[in-house]
Amino acid sequence: MTEPRRAYHRPGDVRAAFAGLVALSLSTFVAITTELLPVGLLPQIASGVSVSESTAGLLVSVYALLVAALAFPLTAWTRSLPRKPLIVATLVGYAASNVIVAVAPNFAMIAAGRALGGIAHALFFSVAIGYASRLVRPEFTGRALTIATLGGSAGFVVGVPLTTSLGTALGWRAAFWVLALLCALMALVVVWLLPPVEMLAASPDDAPRPAGSVGALATVGVVNTLAFLGHYAVYTFISVMLLGAGLAESSVGPVLLAFGAVGLLGVWFAGTFVDRRPRWATLMALGTVAVGLLGAGLAYPHLWPLLAVGLVWLAAFGSLPAIIQAAAIRAHQGSPDTAGALVNSTANAGIGLGAALGGGVLAVSGIAVLPFVGAAIVLVAVLVVVFARRAFPADPPRS
Repeated sequence: MTEPRRAYHRPGDVRAAFAGLVALSLSTFVAITTELLPVGLLPQIASGVSVSESTAGLLVSVYALLVAALAFPLTAWTRSLPRKPLIVATLVGYAASNVIVAVAPNFAMIAAGRALGGIAHALFFSVAIGYASRLVRPEFTGRALTIATLGGSAGFVVGVPLTTSLGTALGWRAAFWVLALLCALMALVVVWLLPPVEMLAASPDDAPRPAGSVGALATVGVVNTLAFLGHYAVYTFISVMLLGAGLAESSVGPVLLAFGAVGLLGVWFAGTFVDRRPRWATLMALGTVAVGLLGAGLAYPHLWPLLAVGLVWLAAFGSLPAIIQAAAIRAHQGSPDTAGALVNSTANAGIGLGAALGGGVLAVSGIAVLPFVGAAIVLVAVLVVVFARRAFPADPPRS
């Protein structure tokens, strides 16, 4: 049984949809923090349940690959269900996942808790991306997605460092307990602030799409996979590179915090240009990421040049989630949830495969070669955008 279509005038601009977008942004914050929290606490988790750090690292890579595998099927299986309750259910799933990890007596139970989080993540971002696009007219899609995904950037910048510090001070289980409470609180915020999807279903975005848009949406997915693959092949091992360049171990945390903070500049860039000059914004963001990675390879092992190009690279990457999400929505194939599933699946495929590729290159060729590999992959994404004018048009659609 599908959701009933009702006569409803969708809010016209970002201001009218602001409360709902804030609810999605706060939810994105706890989602990203849940995904990445083990990164900063791997030694403590490994010691706490008597496994190696490499085994504990599977909590991150398996989570990402699980999201990549389940985003499309879960979105398809739930397409007839109301969207708002789905968002609430995924946040409850995140909370339950963190509780299971917090109380787990062994690694197997931690892995089960993380698997539950991966299932919630596979559905959350697919639904949330489509939801944000439905709250505004097409010409405001990029800015709406920028606000909705701002919480993800905040998760990198604030959520992960703070919860990592909490886990270091009070124990890793305390960090997961706090995050579980935050997830439950965000579920209540969504119930309060987010307009129900029944009011949004009768939307031009749900109309039949032109047949040619299938290729455009697939092209956006290819670009997203390549961008995340090239970036995470290097960023997964950024601490290794920084230490190899002479950075003190005690300074790694503050530097990563600064790298995350400049990502907010990328969010500003996306919000400014993605609805005005989307093709130019895409080429600028991807091109700058590629140049930044190439610069990191040339700068290594000199610390200060490496830090400088790292700031440029990570600022540019901060703009890509909103830019790619807007391109997927505007490809007009199926519902916005289909576009959300594609972005969610391909991004996490890039994260998981990028970490694996980076580990392989690191083992065979060393850290100095890794940035050049990442730059080459992102340059391929740039070339795809150059030739894919249907998927990445110069002018945004108008209502």
